[in-house]
Formats: sequence, C-alpha cells, structure tokens
Amino acid sequence: MADTATPPGLRERKKQRTRDTLLRSALELFTERGYEETTVDDIAETADVSQRTFFRYFASKEEAAFFVSRLAESHFVEAVRGRPPVEAPLDALRQALVASWDTIGESVERLVPLELHMRFYRVIESTPALLAAHLRRATELEEEIALVIADREGLDVDTDPRPRVVVAVFGAVMRVTERIWSARDDASLAALRDLTSSYLDQVEPALTGNWRGRPGSGRAEQPGPADPTP
Repeated sequence: MADTATPPGLRERKKQRTRDTLLRSALELFTERGYEETTVDDIAETADVSQRTFFRYFASKEEAAFFVSRLAESHFVEAVRGRPPVEAPLDALRQALVASWDTIGESVERLVPLELHMRFYRVIESTPALLAAHLRRATELEEEIALVIADREGLDVDTDPRPRVVVAVFGAVMRVTERIWSARDDASLAALRDLTSSYLDQVEPALTGNWRGRPGSGRAEQPGPADPTP
C-alpha cells in the first residue's frame, strides 16, 4: 500500500524551522554562558525573532531547555512498550535502551546537533535549577515507565510494588551513570553508552552478591550470626 502521509506544508515547515532555531540558540547559550545567565530575550535575539515569538513555541526557558530531552524520553518509553513480553522487566528496560540509542540520536539530530545536546547534559549537572528540574522530571518518567511495566506484566502498581521497584533501580543506575559521565572528559554518546552498559552489568552482583572477602576488597569476611566461632 502506498504511503499516503501528507508532507508538512510550507507554513508548517517554517514553524518547525523557527522552533529548531530557537532550540539551538537556547542550548548554545546555556552551554556557553550558563542557564541562569541566559534570558528569554537573549535566546530570541540570537534566533532573530521577538520575545513574543519565543513564547508561541515555549512556555518558559525551562521548557526550551528540556524539549529535546523529552523527545528522547518519549522515544525510550515507546521502546519499552514494544519489548517482547517474554523478557523480564529489568532486561526489557535494558534492551529497550540498547535498541533505542541510535534512533534517539537520529531523532535529536533532526532538531539540534547531537554533540550540542550531549554538552547541555553536562550543564544540567552543574546548574542547581536545571538539576532540580531534571530530577523532578526523572521521577515523573519513572512513574510512567512503571505503569508500562505493570501493564505488560498484568500487575497493579498500587498493590504490587515490583514495577516501581525495578524501575527505581534502573533509574538509579542511569542517574549514577549521568553523574559519572558528566565529570569525565569524553562527552560523547558512545562514552555514555559504554558507561551505562558497564554499570548495568553491576546491578545483579551489587544487589545479590557478597561484598565481603572478595579479592581486592581489602576486607576480610566476618563471621555472621549463622557462623558462630567455636
């Protein structure tokens, strides 16, 4: 069957170009000057539009800052929703992330350069107002994903805590990864991908493994209540 989707008209394409120019101007200013030091007027002037035009596209400076991130997050949620039902929940989350890395990058590139998007993530970590907003949004995203996991497993999140628990664990790993990655020299998507993979590999050993007496730990295993010394 032929694709009957109608391409956007001239008016719509102009609106998209204006929005994308505003996004790029905002992220460039945030990364160069700082988020707090950048005003809406600065963004509008850099994009060569009026302040009124800015507010036609974004309700606030914060909305512009996280617009691209919201796109990436929505992409990930859909990837989770599409995972095979035979996969365990944590594995489904990981495989959804792996499967969506490249396509997320492609979606971001349609709006702003991927390198700019990655650099802005480092600004988030060093800006209290952005970090607070990021953590608030992360909590909302975790709840959305928990509902998706509960639905695919046939569970009620209000009576079964497991969907929220597994998503909280996954979200904590992602949070630690972002913090460590943002402090390193390599701000590429590949570096974030590799670091995320290595941290996710540690989830099961960290939750179920014995941390004491392992080679290189520097700690001798201590006798517990079930191993009384004669």
